[in-house]
Amino acid sequence: MTSAQPSADPDSDALYIPLGDGRYLPTVHTEGAWNSAEQHMAPASGLLTEAIENCSDRTDLVTSRISFDILGMIHRREVQVAASVIRPGRTIELVQAEMSAGGRTLVRATAWRLAVADTSDVAGSELPTMPGPDSAEPWDGTSTWEGGFIAGLEFRVVPGRRPGRGRVWIRTEHPLIEGRAAGNLAGYVGLIDSANGIAVRVDPAELLFPNTDLTIHFVRQPRGRWLGLDTSVSFGPEGVGLTSSVLHDEQGPIGIAAQSLTIRRRG
Repeated sequence: MTSAQPSADPDSDALYIPLGDGRYLPTVHTEGAWNSAEQHMAPASGLLTEAIENCSDRTDLVTSRISFDILGMIHRREVQVAASVIRPGRTIELVQAEMSAGGRTLVRATAWRLAVADTSDVAGSELPTMPGPDSAEPWDGTSTWEGGFIAGLEFRVVPGRRPGRGRVWIRTEHPLIEGRAAGNLAGYVGLIDSANGIAVRVDPAELLFPNTDLTIHFVRQPRGRWLGLDTSVSFGPEGVGLTSSVLHDEQGPIGIAAQSLTIRRRG
């Protein structure tokens, strides 16, 4: 038996309150940037990543790719999260996780988890590096975006940011789940969807450009609390766009992320 559901905006510093049996209540700190009645995709992806990481006891595997498909508005109300291994294997497994509410799937995620091996002798990358957070300047994300999630982030911007191009560091003091220490990967992934808002090409008061998905590839696991985004935003001539980012922690680049955008004129 679970306890009674808290109020819609409980007094909690966390992003989600666990209700038991895979159910979670999003707090105001998950509030979306486009609509106050919805969750931002970033914390939702963090919660799904935590479910993926805890789906099996395979500590010999690491997550190399996570792909999220947004299947509708992620309303800011109680949600159910479940994960399962859909392709087990000795050195590779594929995990699927879903966030649902009222019998409807809101977000579906799939993740490849690959065997750990010592490849330090051949490690290297051609991904571009960016200056660290100590070299960046504070920026108020609420000057462009509304919502409780953005308000709870600390931003530092590398000089040279312009429409469609930016290098930004992000972190938050808000824990992912109340009363529970989430994994470092979940906390890191739970910030990445913010990329679509750090180098906007057009003022969001004039144009809508929400993303329909988020796909992340890692070459190593993130360390620390800072997420670095080296982001470019492209708008095509047919109502479709792309936000692409090289992901960093303070030790350097660790992967890439991409978001498909649907571009819609207001009014």
